[in-house]
Amino acid sequence: MTAPAFSTSRAPVLEVFSSVQGEGAFVGEAQVFVRLAGCPLRCRWCDTPESWPVRGGPARIFGAEGEREEEPWASPFQVLTWILAAEPREPRTISLTGGEPLAWPGFVAGLARVKGPRRLHLETAGGHPESLAAVLDGVDHVSLDLKLPEDMRAPVPLAVQGPEGEQPWGEASPASSEDWELARRRCLTLVADHDACAKLIVAGDQPARAFLPLLEDVARLAPRLPVYLQPVTPTAGVPAPSAQLLTEVHEDARDLGLRARVVPQIHRALGIP
Repeated sequence: MTAPAFSTSRAPVLEVFSSVQGEGAFVGEAQVFVRLAGCPLRCRWCDTPESWPVRGGPARIFGAEGEREEEPWASPFQVLTWILAAEPREPRTISLTGGEPLAWPGFVAGLARVKGPRRLHLETAGGHPESLAAVLDGVDHVSLDLKLPEDMRAPVPLAVQGPEGEQPWGEASPASSEDWELARRRCLTLVADHDACAKLIVAGDQPARAFLPLLEDVARLAPRLPVYLQPVTPTAGVPAPSAQLLTEVHEDARDLGLRARVVPQIHRALGIP
């Protein structure tokens, strides 16, 4: 298979820092986080809306010698040097997050090539299956969001150009329930036999039945995929779910034969980045 041609291998970096993973299959693991800027999606409960735009401000690198600022548009090799600076001791798994990293698949593929023996974990909203397909062989783990269409506002295309003409790859974002269904099913098919997990955000103002079609898609297309039910951390007026709602969604997942666990955002509970 011929590798796709990407428009750029550089991407806008928001921050690089060490912490522990607060979500998904590797919760509690020491990792280095590379947060890219730019996301066309508008989840109503997003806890990092500052990552939506690409403003051109400096990248913040949090290392052993304190915080410093760098030019935001960076190559994979440049980011690897920032990862080395952020690791307090032994090498850590790299968590590539955002924003939406799949807006910059050339960067993802480039980081996979230069990272060395470290594992590379990709966190994605699951709205860009063709970009995911293009980089999947290079990443060691995919944390795939299952988006409830009712939780999504209209997408805002990333109209941005870097200092050397860098642009997002340009895959269209889902804009309707039907679009999200197609994207979700394609992404689930891609990760079914990959090291991956699914993450389902449960908000308190949605009924349990709303989540059932998403769980049914997992059961049909990727039945071995572990599913992490994440109670929303209250934000922007979106309430946390009740114990009853979480139980209902959890039992629906169990009825479908899925490996489902309820795991809150541990980093939020600990008050760490």
